[in-house]
Amino acid sequence: MGVVALLILALVGAYNGMVSGRENARKAWSDVETQYQRRSDLIPNLVSTVKGYADYEAGTLEDVISARSKATAVNVNMEDLSEEAIAKFQEAQGELSGALGRLLAITENYPDLKANENFVALQDELAGTENRIANARRSYNEVANDYNIMIQKFPKNIIANIFSFKTMGLFKADEGAENAPKVEF
Repeated sequence: MGVVALLILALVGAYNGMVSGRENARKAWSDVETQYQRRSDLIPNLVSTVKGYADYEAGTLEDVISARSKATAVNVNMEDLSEEAIAKFQEAQGELSGALGRLLAITENYPDLKANENFVALQDELAGTENRIANARRSYNEVANDYNIMIQKFPKNIIANIFSFKTMGLFKADEGAENAPKVEF
């Protein structure tokens, strides 16, 4: 009877540990989404500020707006934080990052814009948000990795399979990120 009670306690403890790990990873995922939403919320202000100075750069501005629309349309269900779902999310966000990079590059041609307080403040906010995104992604990866390890180790992997705990996808570096950018003067 005592052995059965110990096994039940061990099962309950393992199950509760997996639930805690999964919920911690979901919370970390929410933090990632919050930071991406913050970036998305800054973009219309940045675009309208640049638009006042760079009307003829309409193509770049439209690219940013379109990429923002695509990025906000990709939602990841917390019940399915698979590698594929995260890769799709990361791809949409990467398109937005690229469009923002092009937008900030064209602003170099507008000295008045670079001196505009609103633009400078928005650019600083965007840079800070990009750092927050990187930190939130790193935090999510750490928590999700811990959870993935927990549900794959014996004997918890047996319990995880019985109760359908699934591994969670991780953010990966963008393709080509291992190469330093070329700077030419």
